[in-house]
Amino acid sequence: MQYEVEVNGRVRQVNVHRSEGQFVVSLDWVDRLVDAARVDQHTLSLLIAEMPDGPGGGADDRSTADSASGARVASRELTLTTDAASGRTAVAVGGVPLIVTLNGRRRRTRTDDGVRSAGGPQRLVAPMPGKVLRVLVTVGQAVAERQPVVVIEAMKMENELRAAAAGVVAELHVSEGQSVDAGTLLLVLGPA
Repeated sequence: MQYEVEVNGRVRQVNVHRSEGQFVVSLDWVDRLVDAARVDQHTLSLLIAEMPDGPGGGADDRSTADSASGARVASRELTLTTDAASGRTAVAVGGVPLIVTLNGRRRRTRTDDGVRSAGGPQRLVAPMPGKVLRVLVTVGQAVAERQPVVVIEAMKMENELRAAAAGVVAELHVSEGQSVDAGTLLLVLGPA
């Protein structure tokens, strides 16, 4: 399966196929063997190894050498959530948030090209586990498209979450100081 993935504004070519219960992932034409295990509904634990004939490098303090093959093996935790309003995927790798857009051959087709249907509610969910630092809106308040509504702290970084489209705060499900898991419903915006 071939994909074009945009990560924080940089387009990467990714090819994925199964091999003996694992995945072979080619990222910008460099092959890696990936063993993925589901931790919970939104989290995957990944073991990533350079293929024996691939170039080395890119190792960090979470990488170790595999004694059998000499390949570098890295461990990563990946948290994935989908924003129901925009359809965008929020990804955190080791707690570091990334903006990811998938433009692959097998992507879901959307008739609205990412535009929210008129009158439909926006459900804002936590993209990663963390603590709610600030709730910037109240029930009944009108908000503009891209207006900040909630600030979550994760891995000592503040993440400002914004409205995908203009609307009115219909439901508020969190308060300041509350801990949340990835995928926790934070608030619902009704039509403007």
